[in-house]
Amino acid sequence: MSFVTTADGTRIHYKDWGAGRPVVLSHGWPLNADSWEAQQLFLASHGYRAIAHDRRGHGRSTQTWNGNEMDTYADDLAALIDHLDLREVTLVGFSTGGGEITRYLGRHGSARVAQAVLVSAVPPLMLQGPDNPGGVPLEVFDGIRAGSLADRSQLYRDLADGPFFGNNRPGTEISEGIRQAFWLQSMAAGHRNAYESIAAFSATDFRDDLARFDVPTLVIHGDDDQVVPFEVGGRASAELVKDARLLVYPNAPHGITDTHKDQLGADLLAFLQEYDA
Repeated sequence: MSFVTTADGTRIHYKDWGAGRPVVLSHGWPLNADSWEAQQLFLASHGYRAIAHDRRGHGRSTQTWNGNEMDTYADDLAALIDHLDLREVTLVGFSTGGGEITRYLGRHGSARVAQAVLVSAVPPLMLQGPDNPGGVPLEVFDGIRAGSLADRSQLYRDLADGPFFGNNRPGTEISEGIRQAFWLQSMAAGHRNAYESIAAFSATDFRDDLARFDVPTLVIHGDDDQVVPFEVGGRASAELVKDARLLVYPNAPHGITDTHKDQLGADLLAFLQEYDA
């Protein structure tokens, strides 16, 4: 397996498939690089170097006690990009990974970046507050934290069986395999890492980071996302990034990397090819 070691000694695992202009895929909570395998295989098969990493504390990366917040996640991403000496990168972030790439661009700039894609992503700010009245109430995230401490295995089962893939919507039936894969990846995350990441994805304010975007940006979001509501996430991010393009997947849930994998792969490929044309 391939690893990069960060400044604090954390080992970040990554999968590096294919050859061509690089695409770096940042995963959601509490998953790992395997959640991107459909898109990684598709893009690598179409002439791109597709790289997906396990965030610290997740999957095969070090389960660190500290650093479970967005600044460190972004610095770890920078360490990976620098280690592989990647240039003209397209950064693609799903859910929490969207926060990671957003903070990377806000913190490290776009010298190595050609494009950005936010998929069902948590920016600009999920948490409801006086200056974000349309956000998600704190009680929702406190409930996730309580579930994580009480029985995190069941919490992940409940998310997979219900809102993550929209399996609680009439007429929707997500395969047991997809739901079990979510649970398996989630249980591979460190307990403290996954717990602290709830605050990282919900309470981090990315509005200033989005204002610094200076590369072509594609925002993709389902309008029936029960985890990161469309109005809170995709629509709000697209409004803050200059000239961002917004693609709305009608009736789509949060986990479109699985439920809409063919459509997502085609949309990502088309966006990549625009830059390369």
